[in-house]
Amino acid sequence: MVRFEKKDFELWEEFRMGTKHHISAKEFQLVCDFHAKYYKHTFYRPCTCSATTVNRWIKDLNIVWDNGYKKD
Repeated sequence: MVRFEKKDFELWEEFRMGTKHHISAKEFQLVCDFHAKYYKHTFYRPCTCSATTVNRWIKDLNIVWDNGYKKD
C-alpha cells in the first residue's frame, strides 16, 4: 500500500481543501511531482489542453492520501 510521507500528506491535505475549479501553476507542479514520486514514473508535465490526465492524477493521489502517511 502506497502512503504519503508526513510532510507530503500535509501538503496534499492543504491542496484538497481548495474549492476552486482550476489549479494554480504551483498546484500543478505539486500534482506532477507527487504523481511521479508515488507512482514511480519519470517526472513530466502533461499537456494542460485537456484536464483528463491531471484529473486522473489527482484522483490517484487522493487514494494515496486516503491510505494515510508513513509512521516512520
